[in-house]
Amino acid sequence: MANTLVQFRMEEAEKFEASQICARLGLNLQSYLRMCTSRLIQERGIPFSMKLENEEKPGISAMKRATRIAEKYGISDMSLDEINEEIAEVRKQRAVL
Repeated sequence: MANTLVQFRMEEAEKFEASQICARLGLNLQSYLRMCTSRLIQERGIPFSMKLENEEKPGISAMKRATRIAEKYGISDMSLDEINEEIAEVRKQRAVL
């Protein structure tokens, strides 16, 4: 299969920012564009999302994870007092052991 050259214009600032994001994801911009084209053809649409976690607020992803865990175990509606009581009870049980 013969290779072909594809060229297009974009703002220098956009190219720089896109290259920086790709580098942080372990790619270069050219590889990313080839990957996008291949998947676009395979899926006949845009099938994926690659995003960096919010680096400015790392605690937010931890809080979202904690919320999902609390919902999974049915404890998402506990008050702070109830949570502290649970912690105190576990500490008492450990002290007995």
